[in-house]
Amino acid sequence: QVQLVESGGGFVQAGDSLRLSCAVSGRTLSNYAMGWFRQAPGKARDFVAAISRNGRNKSYANSVKGRFTILRDNAKNMVYLDMDSLRPEDAAVYYCAAKDTTYNSATYVPTRPDDYRPWGQGTQVTVSS
Repeated sequence: QVQLVESGGGFVQAGDSLRLSCAVSGRTLSNYAMGWFRQAPGKARDFVAAISRNGRNKSYANSVKGRFTILRDNAKNMVYLDMDSLRPEDAAVYYCAAKDTTYNSATYVPTRPDDYRPWGQGTQVTVSS
């Protein structure tokens, strides 16, 4: 079973940048599509970004497109979410998640929370205006 540990969250000002990291262990990262999701208090867990297992295809929520970038380094077993021009509405707990896509196309990019298992424990991002 793959294990995921997020880090890099914190308290920032609106307009700042932040990099979230997801350390993956237990299985070969290259078998997994990876996603980032976020959940604000009282709200559902929302899709943020995802990347195919070969890294060639990416998908972003409209609300973060052009500001956030998802990256993966299979050799280091790491996935990243670079967040620029942060806004107060980006504040949430951010979760990293994995989906085994060994039997899917290498370019497959799942975007639904139900597609993913397992999940990390989350990292808090707070954005002050």
